[in-house]
Amino acid sequence: MHSIEQYRSEFLAHMEKKVKIKEPVNLYEPISYILNLGGKRLRPVLTLMTTDIFGGDYKKALDAALAIEVFHNFSLVHDDIMDEAPLRRGKQTLHKKWDLNTGILSGDAMLIYSYQLLESYPAMTFKKLLQVFSQTALEVCEGQQYDVDFESREDVTIPEYLIMIQNKTAVLVAAAMKMGAIIADKPNDVQDLIYDFGKNLGIAFQLQDDYLDAFGDPKSFGKQVGGDIIENKKTYLYLKALEMGNSTQAQELEHLFSIKPKDPTDKISTVKQLFEEAGAVSRTIEEIKSYTDRAFTTLEMLNLEPGKKERLRQFGTALMNREV
Repeated sequence: MHSIEQYRSEFLAHMEKKVKIKEPVNLYEPISYILNLGGKRLRPVLTLMTTDIFGGDYKKALDAALAIEVFHNFSLVHDDIMDEAPLRRGKQTLHKKWDLNTGILSGDAMLIYSYQLLESYPAMTFKKLLQVFSQTALEVCEGQQYDVDFESREDVTIPEYLIMIQNKTAVLVAAAMKMGAIIADKPNDVQDLIYDFGKNLGIAFQLQDDYLDAFGDPKSFGKQVGGDIIENKKTYLYLKALEMGNSTQAQELEHLFSIKPKDPTDKISTVKQLFEEAGAVSRTIEEIKSYTDRAFTTLEMLNLEPGKKERLRQFGTALMNREV
């Protein structure tokens, strides 16, 4: 077994070797730009670690790990276009640095390249990887559509929201781990268990992201605190506050989420206070723990030696504490 940092370092070296700027430069330079903006490389690290934990050669998982990372970044490029977002990880988004057409075309090329990367695997492995990858890609698109739909809906329910974050975020984490199990040649039941572990961890991760967006430390979180509130995003915190708050609190929240003041400082402060008073903060923390516990319950069902189980448990715990 290797450390998270070793997997990450090995992955970055592989990405540097595989992702080159070539002609036409205006297609490939933006791809290199977005892939080198940084990030924790959570998903590719999971693919490598899962392969290793299940007794496979993690170096054989490098192309699959890169496929996951390229696809993830493709989805971010197109999300940023749809959201008209100016920044990604503190830097200009691809379509702002170049232009809209470049963002669309380079994103398309990334999607195609992510599939090409799987062609290096033997026929049966390739087929299994492709089935997981394609299903996941479609679900991510479904999640993005739900997210877009929710912007104009006033009747979003918590079960609907959980489906949205499952598809938009969690299934890619789950697929990253299942692909590692496929490369390690594990049977279907093992693949399904590690997928469920990743999915529940991914939902907990996104709920934690919602919470940190409002209540995190901007230095350690790495994003502007209150961004979701500024954008009137109907997060779990917001939906739970509407459900649990009294009619006055609900009306005030609905009003605040219908405006976008030039200086959002007071709005952020008031919304956070309403989240606290309605009990949504404590319930969100409980839900994060619930999905993390579900992941760990699934982990116990895997026939792995205790040290390897503990490694996955530590990873999940660290993820919730944002140490990875």
